[in-house]
Amino acid sequence: MMKAMRVLVRHMRVFMKTWKHNLMYNVAEPLLYLSAMGFGLGLFVQEVNGVSYIEFIAPGMIALSGMYSATFECTYGTFVRIYYEKTFHSMLAAPVTITDVIWGEILYGAVKSILFGLVILGVIAALGLIKSPAVILLPLVLGLTGLVFAELAICFTALVKNIDYLNYYITLIITPFFLFGGLYFPVDALPPLAQTLNWVNPLYHSVELCRALCLGNLAPGLGMHAGILIGMAALASPFPVKLMERKIIS
Repeated sequence: MMKAMRVLVRHMRVFMKTWKHNLMYNVAEPLLYLSAMGFGLGLFVQEVNGVSYIEFIAPGMIALSGMYSATFECTYGTFVRIYYEKTFHSMLAAPVTITDVIWGEILYGAVKSILFGLVILGVIAALGLIKSPAVILLPLVLGLTGLVFAELAICFTALVKNIDYLNYYITLIITPFFLFGGLYFPVDALPPLAQTLNWVNPLYHSVELCRALCLGNLAPGLGMHAGILIGMAALASPFPVKLMERKIIS
């Protein structure tokens, strides 16, 4: 793991040179959704679960930023480092293994989820939409969210040979996650089948945790959402390395 941390440090040094571009790309979209839905649609929507509509969707934008940051970094970013920059091949010439390199990628995705999620949190706090000091635990949720989505993204990236194929992952998997994951309306408004399917949607659990921490609705069921995210991260953890080993060695 120490060598994976060195890979993470390498990525963070590159990030410090391009952070403005990264910030705009990963933060702008959630803020646009918050503005359009919260200040636009929110004028026509009554309270949702006892809070205003903008208070309901704002925590979901934090989770969305966490998902997007890890997803785009570990799909397009990872693909570019493999095929175009040959960064993986250069690092493997040093005394590190594929396992070190891949876990460095995963940790980088998780760190970016925390950083950009906290930027959204700062904006939401400035708007007076934070109602609970429990929000201090939010970096843990963002890190766990980033870990899950980084693992999933690297698994898909390992399966494709053309960067254009990554669009399928974004459109067919990530987009349904955020459309039906409880960001814009309560999940219990969906048909029973869709509610059941949401239990395998990592973003749904992240949104529920972010919303509870921001609004102070600390119900006992939150432990279950956290446990499911931890279980997803643990279950997916062996696959990124195995799939990338096959891709790079072949």
